[in-house]
Amino acid sequence: MQPTHFSRQILLPANHRFIALTLVVALLFNMLPMGRMVGIPDWVALVLVFWCIHQPMKIGMGVAFFLGLFMDVVDGSVMGQHPMAYVLMAFAAGEFSKRILWFRLSMQMLHVVVLLLGMQGVMLMVRMMGGGDFPGVLWFLGSLTAVALWYPLTYLLLLPQYQPVERDDTRPI
Repeated sequence: MQPTHFSRQILLPANHRFIALTLVVALLFNMLPMGRMVGIPDWVALVLVFWCIHQPMKIGMGVAFFLGLFMDVVDGSVMGQHPMAYVLMAFAAGEFSKRILWFRLSMQMLHVVVLLLGMQGVMLMVRMMGGGDFPGVLWFLGSLTAVALWYPLTYLLLLPQYQPVERDDTRPI
């Protein structure tokens, strides 16, 4: 298996403020008045799964739970729908993070789509048990749209962690 392009470069530690900023921006994107448009990704889930894979010791199930509670209030959905789905997704992403990071971005996308579809499946199950209607198969298109954004999102969110390439001929390493 060929190593990913990120493994050739040492990254700086992730800044807590930057992680918080990206999650707040994702929350704001989720709050945009899009109505019931088909194919709009769950931005919070996408950014959350990214940080749970790349920084599983900093972002985990606790953050996922509170983001889920906030999304339940914002969406006016069944209480517990988002927290349950986000926590299970964060747990799976954290558990498989070391494995997922060994793959190229194209293969990581396959893992991420399974995580996002599983999250949507849990949300659908909770929604249906609460007496909601089936939203239709096109509801799952949001996960496919989100996974299509995985490649540019990875570059964008890892950009602040890249170290400048410094050549020092006197340093042995």
